Amino acid sequence: MRTNIFNIVFILSVFGATLTQKSTAQDYNKKFTTVNTTIKKDSIVTPKDTIERSTVPVKDTLKSPKKAQDTLAPKTKPLLEGLVFRKAKDYEALNLAKKEITLYNEAEIRYQDYELTAGKIIFNYEKNEIYAGGIKDSVGNMSQYPVFKQGSQVVEPDSIRFNTKTKKAIVFKSRTSQGEFRIKAGISKKENDSVYFMKDVIFTTAKDLDDPEYYFRTNKVKLVPGKKVVTGVTNMVIADVPTPLGLPFAFFPMSEKAESGFIIPSFGDTNQQGYYIQNGGYYFAISDKMDLNVLGDYYTNGSWGLRLNSSYAQRYKYNGRVLIRYENNIFSEKGLPDYASSKLYNIQWNHSQDGKANPNSRFSASVNLGSSQYFRQSNNSYNVGSSLNNTMSSSISYQRTFESVPQVNMSLTATHSQSTNTKEINMTLPTLQVNVDRVFPFAPKYGSKKGIIKNLNFSYSVRGENRVKTHEDYFFKREMFDSLNTAFQHSIPIATNFKIFKYFSVTAGASYNEVWYFNTIKKEYNAQTNKIDDIRVNGFDSFRTYSANASIGTTVYGTFNFGEDKKLQAIRHVMRPSVGYSYTPSFEQYYDTYAIDATGQTMQDYTRFQNGIFGAPGRYNSNMMSFNLSNTFEAKVRDDENEKGEPKKVMLLNSLNFSTSYNMSADSLKWAPMRISTGTALFKDKMQINLGATLDPYALDNNNRRIDTYNINNGGSLFRLTSANLTVNWSMSSKDAMFGGSDDKKNQNSVDNGGRNDDLFGRAVELGNQKKSTLGDEDEDKPFGGFFNAKLPWDLTFAYSMTYNNSSRQNEIVNNSVMVSGNIDVTPNWKVGFSTGYDFVQKGVTFTQLRFERDLKSWRMDFSWVPIGTYTSWGFFIGIRSSMLSDIKWEKRKAPDKIYR
Repeated sequence: MRTNIFNIVFILSVFGATLTQKSTAQDYNKKFTTVNTTIKKDSIVTPKDTIERSTVPVKDTLKSPKKAQDTLAPKTKPLLEGLVFRKAKDYEALNLAKKEITLYNEAEIRYQDYELTAGKIIFNYEKNEIYAGGIKDSVGNMSQYPVFKQGSQVVEPDSIRFNTKTKKAIVFKSRTSQGEFRIKAGISKKENDSVYFMKDVIFTTAKDLDDPEYYFRTNKVKLVPGKKVVTGVTNMVIADVPTPLGLPFAFFPMSEKAESGFIIPSFGDTNQQGYYIQNGGYYFAISDKMDLNVLGDYYTNGSWGLRLNSSYAQRYKYNGRVLIRYENNIFSEKGLPDYASSKLYNIQWNHSQDGKANPNSRFSASVNLGSSQYFRQSNNSYNVGSSLNNTMSSSISYQRTFESVPQVNMSLTATHSQSTNTKEINMTLPTLQVNVDRVFPFAPKYGSKKGIIKNLNFSYSVRGENRVKTHEDYFFKREMFDSLNTAFQHSIPIATNFKIFKYFSVTAGASYNEVWYFNTIKKEYNAQTNKIDDIRVNGFDSFRTYSANASIGTTVYGTFNFGEDKKLQAIRHVMRPSVGYSYTPSFEQYYDTYAIDATGQTMQDYTRFQNGIFGAPGRYNSNMMSFNLSNTFEAKVRDDENEKGEPKKVMLLNSLNFSTSYNMSADSLKWAPMRISTGTALFKDKMQINLGATLDPYALDNNNRRIDTYNINNGGSLFRLTSANLTVNWSMSSKDAMFGGSDDKKNQNSVDNGGRNDDLFGRAVELGNQKKSTLGDEDEDKPFGGFFNAKLPWDLTFAYSMTYNNSSRQNEIVNNSVMVSGNIDVTPNWKVGFSTGYDFVQKGVTFTQLRFERDLKSWRMDFSWVPIGTYTSWGFFIGIRSSMLSDIKWEKRKAPDKIYR
């Protein structure tokens, strides 16, 4: 329940009644015989001292036998429900002439969850009035103003006058809070239990009520706590300067719960759509667990948009958000050659389940699907990171664990993957996966499992899929479901592991797979079209395959010592070589033939299972040897800052891997290209460097085709470099560990729409919610007590990418670009950010954005500018942070020109 300054009425009334009863009893017993007596008391009052029994003669109820039943009447309810604690530093005094009791200097009263402190508290038990106010300190300044507390609510008036009988009160120069408002009134009057009147009032959402950066001034206010505030003529004052902005009256609903209401739109104009009304609508406070935001746009050229945004939550169970957006965009005018229109939509759904809700089952959803061009053509969202993203993906999953022996895990998943360039959609509707935990049939019930037999284990899994591949134009239409493929795959892997020669680990196993298809293909020559047709055959069909595999590996440690007196004391090298073998027999029984011409004499082999969800059985034997070598390098460095003199470990290379394979069943080109990859982290893991390369041992002929001749025998080197790639990512800030802290800012708006979590492609701007900072940290308190710290807060993100291709003697760099973004607090209230980059292949500057933001405490102002490129635009916004006054804003922007294709 909301607490306000007038809750003091209750406690003062109770305290006044208590003091009245106590004083009357003391008067009857002749305890005070002087006009003005000073009484020293302990701070803690015992129950006996708190309420004294009256000595007024009481009528004897036992005189008449007829009234004996009166002695069994219920006892009166105690006046107080708890102890009253009171104290005063100097004295507690009783003045019988004025009939007043005074608590002086650091006077305090506590009762239940109420607390009243003041320099001086006076109770007149004849008039039933209580006064509380401050006192003068040693230099003559007023101090110890009354402070009333109930829970977390605090009221600080200059003085208060209250009548315990009529329950009416007058509060002078009170300070209180109502929702997000902070209110200061010259005089406040309590009319009854639910209506209060205030005079000479200022109210604001600023944190500093004594020196607010802005406030509203009015002469009259009617307050109904927890319901509404109604004012008379109201004028807005900024920096103590009255503005021409005012209203003849104002109404502010007050409620701790969300309330439904209209959302005021913003107005502006664009080059392509003309004038607009944007983000106007209605907010539905459906319940404490769910809400709904309905927003719409309209443009004078006929374009319009509609958005539904709903959030829901159940404490300790789940929470989520649903966002549905639709836009009908029109470019130019009908009849003109550049006229274009597009209908765009985007659906997002995020659902997460609390881990404590159910330990054996879990449901989650992350959906982002819609028109491929939505983020490139939307009029209500500027999200360059999402518009440059080439894919949209979704996943809805339910997982269940059955606590049986062996344990069974089941999952049901629906997925979606969409290319925004080709508009091709791949979906699974849904995928069923059931896994039975591994069973060790020969392992002892207790003790370790060592040896080939004891470690022998098997498991079972089944996977069923409904998979469809379609185009965006046929999404959820008949054409989409006509191409639906259904299949099941059963797998039984058998494996064991053991050691030989103490240091070598051996893993061996076999696998049995059975695949069920509910549609296959049949190839036939079509004489009319002179082509081979793939005829879809619906019906159950299946195939079975099996394979065997084995691998052996070990770990080798090497240390190079340089001496404990050296800065670099040692380098440790760890090698993990492994050799693997796999065998898969031929399954040519599943292959058929078809004629490739009208004569029918030339036949070609095929399998009816080709292009199936789980692949097709192999026609040829496969005897494959694989080789892998992984390396890590770690240094031991003297740590001069360590008090114990212990060295510290520094990772030099996280990985240096070599891998290749040899196919013993192949007639030629038995060796696969060697893949090399390495990576390391520098500057306390803030810089990530990854390098990869592919080396081919075979040469090329004059037509740039691989031939069964080693490159070294063809006049070349041992290996031929066919491709290479290098990526460098470096994120740092003044708060990083290397600078004395840590920082983790995410571009969450871009992440929700499938973009990056950093701002290398700029910060996303959601025009429907401009209260949030584009640079972050808008809610941090940044006190300013003089000159700004010389260490300006900043963050910087750097990314470099290069790709080299020489598979067919191209000898070209296909990608070579650098991107950088950063933010810096120039002053405690000024922030500047930028995002830019350069493409060395295209020889041009990549997406560039400049961001400026001014922290105006209870206000926020920002300006963003894209000066060059396809997304040239700018935007300015200034408004109050408070959601209650979010409609007090001004914004102006030039939207980027959309490309319709």
